[in-house]
Amino acid sequence: MVLAVLKGVPTTLLLTGASLGIGIVGGLPLVVARLSDRAPLRFLSRSLIEVLRGIPPLVWLFIIYFGLGNSLPGIDPLEASIAGMGLISCAYMAEIYRGGLAAVHHGQWEAGRALGMSGLAIVRKIIAPQVFRISVPATANYGIGLFKDSSVAFTLGVMEILYFANEQSRTTGEAIKPFLVAAVLYIVLSAVCAALSRSLDRRLQRRVAR
Repeated sequence: MVLAVLKGVPTTLLLTGASLGIGIVGGLPLVVARLSDRAPLRFLSRSLIEVLRGIPPLVWLFIIYFGLGNSLPGIDPLEASIAGMGLISCAYMAEIYRGGLAAVHHGQWEAGRALGMSGLAIVRKIIAPQVFRISVPATANYGIGLFKDSSVAFTLGVMEILYFANEQSRTTGEAIKPFLVAAVLYIVLSAVCAALSRSLDRRLQRRVAR
């Protein structure tokens, strides 16, 4: 039974990793627009972030798979799930980046300008490394939450952990055990991700302290 449920782990990790990757990249233009000097851009980005965060993940998956699926007949359940979870990730990562930028003292921008650095050089050499370090714990926490939320893809037939747990429940007649196995897997994998995040954070802290 355990081995059967374990079959869903690779797909679950793929769904989580791909969705988080989309968010890490897609959150950048969102946060740039969110902090823009232009009011229309700020309004649009803020509205988009609120919409993406305000609609439940399952609804996004249904909109993409059943709604856009008619226009994109080649899209499969996994791709629709990655797209839906990825869109939500963009909004959350934009807010994580915004928090990281807010934690960087404004004087560092002024110091960079005093050294004759361009705006891009200041961001690349001074601001971005600090935002990355500050954002690691929040990104890891969000990634763990995304990992658990990936179970909603089961409703589209994506063969992740919960899918195989449900299949085992149906074929063996065991109502509880397969889902307990799935629960333990979620806990163990979440704990591993949290430990890796803490290790990376400590490594970055030591590098900064040198």
